[in-house]
Amino acid sequence: MTTIMPTTTGYLNAADAAALDAELMSTPGYSLEQLMELAGLAVAEAVYQAIPPISERKRRVLFLCGPGNNGGDGLVAARHLVFFRQYDCTVVYPKRSNKPLFVNLVQQCVNVDIPFLGEFPTTEEGTIDDTYDVIVDAIFGFSFHGEPREPFATLIQRMIEIQQQQDDNNQVKILSVDVPSGWNVDEGDVSGTGFVPDILISLTTPKLCSQNFTGRHFIGGRFLPPAIAQKYNVQMPPYPGTSQVMEVTRQHIEDK
Repeated sequence: MTTIMPTTTGYLNAADAAALDAELMSTPGYSLEQLMELAGLAVAEAVYQAIPPISERKRRVLFLCGPGNNGGDGLVAARHLVFFRQYDCTVVYPKRSNKPLFVNLVQQCVNVDIPFLGEFPTTEEGTIDDTYDVIVDAIFGFSFHGEPREPFATLIQRMIEIQQQQDDNNQVKILSVDVPSGWNVDEGDVSGTGFVPDILISLTTPKLCSQNFTGRHFIGGRFLPPAIAQKYNVQMPPYPGTSQVMEVTRQHIEDK
């Protein structure tokens, strides 16, 4: 596996991540819709690489989506995964946005028969391992601060409980989009949630909170113009072929 990663520091803080995002929508003129589509496609490919298809059935993916852009990335990713044809997706979306962008994203998912739930699903056995192969945490992104509030605090707690129930025979993986939900973007899990995903996909470049992350780590977002990359000291990874993501290691991030 080829791994390498960006920036001499290796990580962006919250302020720089927000500034870079804003600049993408001003200087080169990307629209929010474009960036969300590219980010969501990268998330879908990360799921595909981390939890590859199996022959006996479709993989089952549960998306937990927040009301903001991170949740939008999740909605886009769910749609793309369905078009990969080897995944069935369900979306938990307890606090929907009424902005046209998000209304349209929901409708696009409905059009491909993705079911929506208002809360975390339960099973008769009290476990979720037999129902889903992977949970995608798309609740909060790099603009999150403070402590998680309801209904999202319960979603995070359910992910923690699922991880605590894992054994060698039951292993549903949890993949976080850009920042593990509930974490401070610069300092990590300062609220003490105890939530640590199995897999992380950083969008554009890793954030400071991922410095001590030891799970599988992907970088996604193959759209950064050279001038903006240079300004923020970001070197895009050498994505192979037409891939939108690349798996990296902490050592490669820091060495670069």
